[in-house]
Amino acid sequence: MNGNDVYVYCLVLLPFLTPSLFSSATTYLLNTNITITGFLIKISLIDKALMGCNIIGLKLLSELILDVMKLKRWFASVLLLAIAMLTTTLGAFVGVNIGTDVSDLPSASNIVSILKASQITHVRLYDANAHLLQALSNTSIEVIVGVTNEEVLRIGESPSAAAAWINKNVIAYVPSTNITAIAVGSEVLSTIPNVAPVLVPAMNSLHKALVAANLNFRVKVSTPQSMDIIPKPFPPSTATFNSSWNSTIYQLLQFLKNTNSSFMLNAYPYYGYTKGDGIFPIEYALFQPLPSVKQIVDPNTLFHYNSMFDAMVDATYYSIEALNFNNIPVVVTETGWPWFGGANEQDATVENAETYNNNMIQRVLNDSGPPSQPDIATNTYIYELFNEDKRNGPISEKNWGIFYTNGSTVYPLHFGASDQITGNSSAVFCVAKDGSDTDKLQDGLSWACGQGGANCAAIQPGQPCYLPNNLKSHASYAYNDYYQKKRSSGGTCDFDGTATTTTKDPSYSSCMFTGSSNSSTGGLSLPPTALGPSGPFGASMNMQVSSLQYLISAIGVFLALVVL
Repeated sequence: MNGNDVYVYCLVLLPFLTPSLFSSATTYLLNTNITITGFLIKISLIDKALMGCNIIGLKLLSELILDVMKLKRWFASVLLLAIAMLTTTLGAFVGVNIGTDVSDLPSASNIVSILKASQITHVRLYDANAHLLQALSNTSIEVIVGVTNEEVLRIGESPSAAAAWINKNVIAYVPSTNITAIAVGSEVLSTIPNVAPVLVPAMNSLHKALVAANLNFRVKVSTPQSMDIIPKPFPPSTATFNSSWNSTIYQLLQFLKNTNSSFMLNAYPYYGYTKGDGIFPIEYALFQPLPSVKQIVDPNTLFHYNSMFDAMVDATYYSIEALNFNNIPVVVTETGWPWFGGANEQDATVENAETYNNNMIQRVLNDSGPPSQPDIATNTYIYELFNEDKRNGPISEKNWGIFYTNGSTVYPLHFGASDQITGNSSAVFCVAKDGSDTDKLQDGLSWACGQGGANCAAIQPGQPCYLPNNLKSHASYAYNDYYQKKRSSGGTCDFDGTATTTTKDPSYSSCMFTGSSNSSTGGLSLPPTALGPSGPFGASMNMQVSSLQYLISAIGVFLALVVL
């Protein structure tokens, strides 16, 4: 059996798996050498069709369907229904980095308890910490395991060292521990440039070791890079990688393309703002609404950028395109905001950190991408779980954590729909202005509930927000619902001058406004699968999938009925 083929075992069980068991079960299936009815399925077809989500993917899916038709009818029907089920599990997510330079680091089991209590389903480790990898077993939490910068050189120079690393740090733990990716080094090009010549060789050797173990479709290989490799990130449309790294980055992009992996980016608007000498307003860095006179627009594309985060991600996409590559999704492996700093770090505050991270989570779980790639969601990992007080550097460098080591939160934070970390005091609502012209209010209400796409069911007769039955109250609800849903993709709170933003929650009685921390969505308007068991690479294409998954599902169900 070669690296592109894998036998499928017990696929008939897939439709009966719960979401929490799905990832670990799939890992097991893809690594079991048992044949059903002597049929060999090329998993590469499934991988590219469902994770690539493009025209080539559809072509490959059609080839798979033709192969499936050769199966016994009962098995073909089950397999096709399983494919239909698979296409519905994708969705954007927000994970967290776990650094261990902590004086009183909790035990691995306590760390996992914190993750579970907070419903954090994706983590990135900076090394292959054996205690954490073991503690994460049987949790379904998806894990990016790290090759340290100190290990890159040895692995890059020795394929046998790469194979040994995979045996020790991946094979020893899967499928119990749901390892889905390997991050090779951290910001290698900008921090240890002398190792750059062996970076891609190291990645190739690790990938080949995964192929030999039949894990290459479950565990992807990439390498996190900083924004420092893009000298001029604004305007995004003219951004390019530092030309001195073009040879290495070209090889990197070719590798990512060939292996269906993502470009890992560490993006910090905190540094973009604090080092920008006042060029950009702080609202832009914190995902807060910008007044009309401060709108950030790319002069070449006329794209409006509502956040520096989106601009950084877009600058990366344009830099990738400048080297003639495309369809390589970007996953943000680090972002965040320090909550404490020195006397010269006045923007490192609890308020700013809370605002940034909560707004970032809401932005990511919106399931849309930056202006140039609106259909590619940006999966993201917050830096970081705990303060790493043993790190060198300024005071702010030691204060990025979102939890204290006793498990309590530094500030209220929302990770998902039923999250237990509640109380987002930084929420922004859009409401109707007092004294607004009634005709303009009516026009705004009609537009929001119609063309604007707001869900206005709650202000219909008999519903929780119908009373008080007046124009201002109904307009406020509709304006806010529109604003919460469309804000991250360019929607504003204006409505011909009849609307304004407020941080005061306008909810009352049983009428819960979208975005309220007391609403059933836990303070955010989230997709139901936002924190589902989707991998860090395939899920980043989820918006492309959304336009195809129903077609694929329909094809699967149709063929299942045909072959019965």
